Parts: sequence; C-alpha cells; structure tokens
Amino acid sequence: MKLSIIVPVINEATTLPDLLAQLLPLQHDGCEVLLVDGGSSDNSTGLAERAGLQLIRSQRGRALQMNAGAAQATGEVLLFLHADTRLPEGAPDLVTRALSGKAHCWGRFDVRIAGRHAMLRVIGTMMNLRSRWSGIATGDQAMFVSRAVFASVGGFPAQPVMEDIELSKRLCRISRPACIRSCVITSGRRWETHGVWRTMLLMWRLRWHYWRGVPAEQLAKAYR
Repeated sequence: MKLSIIVPVINEATTLPDLLAQLLPLQHDGCEVLLVDGGSSDNSTGLAERAGLQLIRSQRGRALQMNAGAAQATGEVLLFLHADTRLPEGAPDLVTRALSGKAHCWGRFDVRIAGRHAMLRVIGTMMNLRSRWSGIATGDQAMFVSRAVFASVGGFPAQPVMEDIELSKRLCRISRPACIRSCVITSGRRWETHGVWRTMLLMWRLRWHYWRGVPAEQLAKAYR
C-alpha cells in the first residue's frame, strides 16, 4: 500500500529542518510527502521547496489543511503527522501491517511526549491507555486511515479544534483503530510553556465540554 504522509504547517521554520531529515528518506523509499502550509509568515515554505517536498497552500486551520493535503494525495493510506511529531523507525511497514487484514481501516501510534518534566511521560501513557479503551485517537498520535474510508466519512470536520476527536468518532462506526505500540515522539513545548498541570486540566475540561455538546468554535477560544 502506498502511504501518503500529510503534514500541516504554520510558521514551523525552527522545527522543519529536523522534520525534513526524517521525511526525505521516507520520500526516497516511496512514500508520498505533502506539506500543507496555512499561510506561514516565516521561512517554512522556502525550506520545504528547497528540500524538494510537495508543497500545498491552503486556508489556515489544521482540519482545512489536512483535508487539502488528502485531496491531492495519491496513496491508498493517508497518515496525518503534526510538524512537531516524529515517526518511529519503520513506520510505513508498521502501518501496512496494521491495515493488512480486515479488522482495521484506520489506526494510530502510541505517543511519548518529549520534555524535561517527569509528568510528560505519565501523560503520554495515560493518553495511550485512554485511546485503547475509548477508540478515540488524537492528532499527536499520527492517525492513519484508508483514503477511501477517509473520503466516505467526509474527512476532517471543518472545525477549529477537536477535529481529531470527531474524525475518530466517525471512523469508530466502521472499525476500532489499530493501535501500534511503537511510539511517535511529540514535542512537549506547549505543555512546558503553559504549565504541565494547567495544560492537562485545560485539555480535560475542553474534552468534557465537547462531549457535552459545546460547539468547537467556542472551545477554540479557551484553547488559544
């Protein structure tokens, strides 16, 4: 199965060199890599173009950017990767094996949050356990899905936050996710900048309100 890796970016010039170092070998090995820029004002687009990656320009908004990338992807499987997240070794083969049977049409990786605070490892473990129990994945876990199934559920909903939660709910009606135990490594910069405990409580509160039916547009104000 051909894998298309879709990366939404907005002002990620500081993280792109490290990301490109991982993505270019994957592209050389046959993966399709698409960077979707939402209107960066730094050198993000220049770095992507000089590296020879396919660059797509889109309206700003993670859901809109990922949908724009999916619309131009040619792979049978779409993998959505945040710019501050790194895939484990052999990720394409892991995805192929996870979707090779009929049990799963989508999935995600376990996640480990990089950073100095000891609670970040605990939070990552809790995220993985909760995801296995609920079937809900987050964007930090590098979600992947059959392109045909992604299209059948309408892609990511055009909302400013919780787009990954909503997509997971739609996909769970078709199958449970394949949960790959190999970890993606995601940056803990937001957690450490805004405070680990404060950020954790904020995310719990936002998910609780979303579950109760509070519109995503209203929750986005609190997230920012």
